[in-house]
Amino acid sequence: MNKALNIKDLGQKDYKLTWEYQEQLFKEILDIKIKNRREDARLETPNHFLFVEHPHVYTLGKSGDLDNLLIDEKKLAAIGATFYKINRGGDITYHGPGQIVGYPILDLENFFTDIHKYLRLLEEMVILTLAEYGLKAERSNGETGVWLDVGTPFARKICAMGVRASRWVTMHGFALNVNSDLGYFDHMIPCGIKGKAVTSLNVELGKVEVDISEVKEKLLKHFIQLFEAEIIQKTEV
Repeated sequence: MNKALNIKDLGQKDYKLTWEYQEQLFKEILDIKIKNRREDARLETPNHFLFVEHPHVYTLGKSGDLDNLLIDEKKLAAIGATFYKINRGGDITYHGPGQIVGYPILDLENFFTDIHKYLRLLEEMVILTLAEYGLKAERSNGETGVWLDVGTPFARKICAMGVRASRWVTMHGFALNVNSDLGYFDHMIPCGIKGKAVTSLNVELGKVEVDISEVKEKLLKHFIQLFEAEIIQKTEV
């Protein structure tokens, strides 16, 4: 089993272009797996981890409700945002500057074959990272992602998640609000969950801005520990 990771930081990149790149990496892994099965080959499948920041964009998962986007095309254009229906699970999500988006494109057969465990470990990665900033983050029963003050009237989401998997190969991932403009969340019902607030790391810490590079390093450190992985290549674009 190959537990090595190719890490690539794409910087700020258009959502659609990044989605197409994800699909390319996803297909390359699937093609290797198909070849291995058909030809009884023993080719190793690679694992990728992409970091990116997107321009303002709203995405709707396969089972999502379009009514959870509260603005029309004209308003989208006015606030400089785009909208895509995509092939991950989950409902509506916002991505934008100041938010760390992570896309692990893994062959889970290199690690474990359990999607539930995969999602819980992604949540744990974020929980452990936020703990380093003195925040007690946690899961909310039945609501994928990472939250603060769960079970209180002040519950608020700080990290959204939505993944796709086929033949144990993953794509899409998580979006952690670090220095996000939270006003953009007012134009949607986040993840289709009414009455729950959204927050970001800088708001929770009372800071104007948090060092995004530092947060990425902490996330990656915890991901490697939780998945017992190793870095073989790290690239910044």
